[in-house]
Amino acid sequence: MQLVLTTGVTVLATGLFIAPLNAQLDDQAMRRALAIAQSTAAQPRISRLLRTTPAAPDGPVQQEAERIRHATDAEYVVIMDLRGVRWSHSEPRRVGEHVSTDPSLPLSGRETMQIDSGTLGRSARGKVPLRDSDGRIVGAVSVGIAYEGVRARLLGAVPGLFAYAGGALVVGAVAAFLVSRSLQRRTHDLAFSDISALLAEREAMLHGIREGVVALDGLRRIRLVNDEAQRLLGIGPEATGRPLDEVLGPGRAADVIAGRVTGADLLMVSGSRVLVANRMPTDDDGAVVTLRDRTELERLGRELDGTRGLIDALRAQDHEHANRMHTMLGLLELGLYDEAVEFVSDAVGVHRATAEQVSERVADPMLAALLVGKTTVAAERGVELSVSPDTRLPDRVVDPQGLVTVLGNLVDNALDATVGVPRPRVVVSLRSEGRAAVLQVSDSGAGVPPEHRESVFDDGWTTKRPPAHGKRGIGLALVRRLAERQGGSATVTTAEHGGAQFTVVLPDALSDTVRTERRTAPSPPGSGNFRALSDTWRCPPDGETSS
Repeated sequence: MQLVLTTGVTVLATGLFIAPLNAQLDDQAMRRALAIAQSTAAQPRISRLLRTTPAAPDGPVQQEAERIRHATDAEYVVIMDLRGVRWSHSEPRRVGEHVSTDPSLPLSGRETMQIDSGTLGRSARGKVPLRDSDGRIVGAVSVGIAYEGVRARLLGAVPGLFAYAGGALVVGAVAAFLVSRSLQRRTHDLAFSDISALLAEREAMLHGIREGVVALDGLRRIRLVNDEAQRLLGIGPEATGRPLDEVLGPGRAADVIAGRVTGADLLMVSGSRVLVANRMPTDDDGAVVTLRDRTELERLGRELDGTRGLIDALRAQDHEHANRMHTMLGLLELGLYDEAVEFVSDAVGVHRATAEQVSERVADPMLAALLVGKTTVAAERGVELSVSPDTRLPDRVVDPQGLVTVLGNLVDNALDATVGVPRPRVVVSLRSEGRAAVLQVSDSGAGVPPEHRESVFDDGWTTKRPPAHGKRGIGLALVRRLAERQGGSATVTTAEHGGAQFTVVLPDALSDTVRTERRTAPSPPGSGNFRALSDTWRCPPDGETSS
């Protein structure tokens, strides 16, 4: 195809060059004929001989004209009188005959030049009037240059032109061959149909898979983004061609995709989604980033953590209950009945006091149940978990599940922070300020250095060992995202005991009215630590389960 195009361009260029050259050579021949005619008519002797001598094949006018013809290599030099009769001709026998073309223009005083046909065939002609010494027109001079001579010059130039054109064609062919080989190497010897098929397959694959794909060029502009990536990142197809930072804005998502954060299986939060990103650089300094939605997996992981916490709480209660039963059995076997009654009363009173303290200050049943469960887990781990005296949260929570997520993450982080600390302690504060809910969790751990107080809320930032089901560094990021989505904030400062104090403000977490339904149920025998929650929690109907 390249050779055909090169040949066509060469032929076209040659034709475009020959066409004006032919016209240029014709014009030169006509001007040369006109110049010879003008110089002939300018000789006074010619006009004098025309008036004083007869028209004869061997007359002086014929002889003078032939001299000029031979000197100028013209085809003919014809001198005519006012009647159009020839007084000279390259064929002497035609002297005395009338000219074959119309002589009216030169005899009327006008000079002409043209390509025309006469007795000698086609020629380039120039005609001028012949004047005497007084300026009167006494005849005309017609000079012709054979047209075949012009054509011969043109044809003589054509081989040279084709030689140059052929050289250009050879150079073009070599260049086309080199370009073709280079393209074949770059396209792995794939034909155009194969490339087209691969492109169609790639488009179908990229827009059909359930993983997000984002391709960047060397300038970190989005070169490709498939449908799943648009859904996960919350962007549209118009993002193609725009800088990544302009589309996503500042944040961890842009840093991970741009490569400013390195590693494998990097976690980031986009809206309410938890994404796992992997980045592969390309040869042109760009990159291809794959995104997987792990929101469901992370939710299941958090549910697993919650279930493990509940199991730990139940295990702790079972262990504690077994120890008390053994103690109770021993006291009874020893006959120490009064001591047994006092022991049971003290044990029940401690649990009841804890549950009553929580239920009195936190009216929402889900949050109260969470705190009671976390208190048991904390006791098992040797951590003192208490509710601050200023805690007052009415039963007006709009999104209890969201607050449970926030509070659960903060308490878990606080419990982890107190590992290995002497006299570990965690204090929880929940209070209302109008429609706003303020949650504070402080611990006696090592605290958070000032330079890391913003980094702790980034996706994937953690100092903990990852659990079995996935990576850490998501809890605090989700806490801040949940707070910011409701127009609130999440901050960390230094606690009173030297550890960290996390504060979350949710402006519209409470409704204007108290919920009318309160869940009540009789407490099962022996469950002293749940009896205090009897006005805020009820068992599910038969056939249902509850945790």
